[in-house]
Amino acid sequence: MLIGCHLSSSGGYLAMAQTAVSIGANVFQFFTRNPRGGAAKPVDPADVEAFIAYAREHGVGPILAHAPYTLNAAGAEERVREFAEATMADDLKRLELTPGAMYNFHPGSHVGQGAEAGIELVSSMLARILLSWREAHGGKFPATSILFETMSGKGSELGRNFEEIRALIDATESKLGTGAQTLLGVCLDTCHVWDGGYDIVGDLDGVVAEFDRVVGLKRLKAVHVNDSMNVLGAHKDRHEKIGKGRIGLEAFRRIVNHPALSRLPLYLETPCDLQGYRDEIALMKGLRTA
Repeated sequence: MLIGCHLSSSGGYLAMAQTAVSIGANVFQFFTRNPRGGAAKPVDPADVEAFIAYAREHGVGPILAHAPYTLNAAGAEERVREFAEATMADDLKRLELTPGAMYNFHPGSHVGQGAEAGIELVSSMLARILLSWREAHGGKFPATSILFETMSGKGSELGRNFEEIRALIDATESKLGTGAQTLLGVCLDTCHVWDGGYDIVGDLDGVVAEFDRVVGLKRLKAVHVNDSMNVLGAHKDRHEKIGKGRIGLEAFRRIVNHPALSRLPLYLETPCDLQGYRDEIALMKGLRTA
């Protein structure tokens, strides 16, 4: 079972891996920089080398890098879009040092421009970054998978349903041409899809089948495991501890045992301290029946 949580990156990669192992985790997520934006801390090559060796020894991975919340490639202001592009390009460059990492980001908000315009802006940004990378690296795309996160649909968020996620993928791939079919994926957030109106409590099989029909299960690379403070379809995005919210423990038992989900890496983003994450990781492991 691949299970972990969000950890602070302040001590570097090796410290995160050691912390993960100490709380019973074998994967972890971290912010690439301050979640509200700003410059990233320089990468220490010695730390990366030590992390890779430790991760190999202890079976840690895949790690999930989370882009800062301030990225909005669909923003109405040019400076906002330029910040998103520069930040993501820099993040992907840094992540090449950690093979097997995945990069997750919130698709952004169209802020009144309309979903179609927002999807065009996001896909154009990704295409510029990735085509520039390919040109500079002998025709090869980055090794890091880029994941669109499913969103709850608050305000003018993109990715509020599976159709918008698929539209983002298709619009990006149409600009990239051949060789990019395995580059883009999805991180499914349990709180977000529940708040977005997908009944993973009463009809998990139906939700998974719909995701497969619209997006394709081959695109699903990771799961954010979060309970929700809100009722189904609230479109609010308020995470809760596992079993303490409206999704409930039995739904998570079905999730961790579902044949389409059970082998995916699971990343907790619940409102917990380190001891709380240790307890939740043990709880989630205890829900597995096979």
